[in-house]
Amino acid sequence: MATNNIKERTQKLVARFCAGDNQAYAELYDMYVQMLFNYGLKLTNDQELLKDCIHDVFVKVYTKRNERYTINNLCSYLIISLKNRLLDEFRRQTFTSPNEVEEYEYRKATEDVENDFLFHERELMQSAQVARLMQHLTRRQRQAITLYYLEERKYEEICGIMKMNYHSVRNLMHRGMLKLREAAISA
Repeated sequence: MATNNIKERTQKLVARFCAGDNQAYAELYDMYVQMLFNYGLKLTNDQELLKDCIHDVFVKVYTKRNERYTINNLCSYLIISLKNRLLDEFRRQTFTSPNEVEEYEYRKATEDVENDFLFHERELMQSAQVARLMQHLTRRQRQAITLYYLEERKYEEICGIMKMNYHSVRNLMHRGMLKLREAAISA
């Protein structure tokens, strides 16, 4: 599966990076920066703050590479680190706000909780449906579609990752989308 390949590649790059290979660090950065940016956009609309926080996370990874602990799942580590870094910034901005406490409007908490719950439930249902539909695809089609739609990679990057030429990747994507469409209609 594609995620196993990514995990294996990540583990090899982390090992090389910890051994002092800065090229491996650059490859890790390229591999995860767009995914972190996309995730961060779900937490904030402030793209400059988001970019700063992503760079802070990667600087932290770089400075801690010689420490004696191991990161079992770099992707999770990066996501959690980014979330925590953004939360720290949100707290800092909140506590250093020039506005008086009385100037803030309070919303009905119950409406927010209910809307958040409904949104989360809808996302879970859609994720489950996508997972069922992806079962109809071949391993290579799943990998290509995952890289293109979920990781938002360009076709040229997908060609390099999958070691295929451009037209083969396009054909693979096209056939995969046709299969998904058929599966969605028959479901």
